[in-house]
Amino acid sequence: MKITVTDGTEIYYKDWGTGQPIVFHHGWPLSSDDWDAQMMFFVQHGYRVIAHDRRGHGRSTQTSEGNNMETYVEDVKQLMDALEIKNAIHIGHSTGGGEVIKYVAKYGGEGRVAKAVLISAVTPIMVKNDKNPNGVPIEIFDEIRENTATNRPQYFQDFTIPFFGYNREGAKVLQGVKDNWWRQGMMGGIKAHYDCVAAFSESDFTEDLKNAEVPVLVLHGEDDQIVPFETTGKVAVTLLKNGKLISYPGFPHGMPTTQAATINADLLAFIKE
Repeated sequence: MKITVTDGTEIYYKDWGTGQPIVFHHGWPLSSDDWDAQMMFFVQHGYRVIAHDRRGHGRSTQTSEGNNMETYVEDVKQLMDALEIKNAIHIGHSTGGGEVIKYVAKYGGEGRVAKAVLISAVTPIMVKNDKNPNGVPIEIFDEIRENTATNRPQYFQDFTIPFFGYNREGAKVLQGVKDNWWRQGMMGGIKAHYDCVAAFSESDFTEDLKNAEVPVLVLHGEDDQIVPFETTGKVAVTLLKNGKLISYPGFPHGMPTTQAATINADLLAFIKE
């Protein structure tokens, strides 16, 4: 299914089941398909599950404009309005975590949001700067941009290795998981993927975290090689009014896939609190 937002962009979404809505926000450069393990689990537990492909990603329009966090959040608002979603749990992974906390801070009132979850999220900010001296150097993100622009098919293959921790001793490497990540990435638009690097690396969510009024669960793998735990999840929870942190020794960035049973159980427990 799709909706058309104000600038003419078509946003693809899935909407399954009934009950309290859970809204999933995916990471770069993926699509709503990255939530398969969670969508199946929660629809079978009696929830309504909704996930969209961010503009420029997946089956949504391959936009050349609007590939920034503010527009992403406006797209989410228009989708939530169109579906008349209230009392929802919003769950975001990586870039999607930034999208979630900005949506919650800006539009979470009037009963729209009940709770939120940030999984392996880019909050409060990733890039190294004067205010964030322990962040990731901008040169790393420049490298991601360069490879996305000039070598995307091979770069996306290679990116799956640290993403899922497949370079760690004892890791069980699943080719299907790697192929599915690559498939999702290559469905999106190269311009949108290039622009989104700035959105996920340079956006500062500090004030959004401080302004969130609902309970927020932060889940992060301590061996996250993409979004380092020490400067993101560990810091983000200290900025929340009503935050809770669960960190997982040895878990990678892509833990909703590689450790789905653990993540799903912790999500369900938080939702039922």
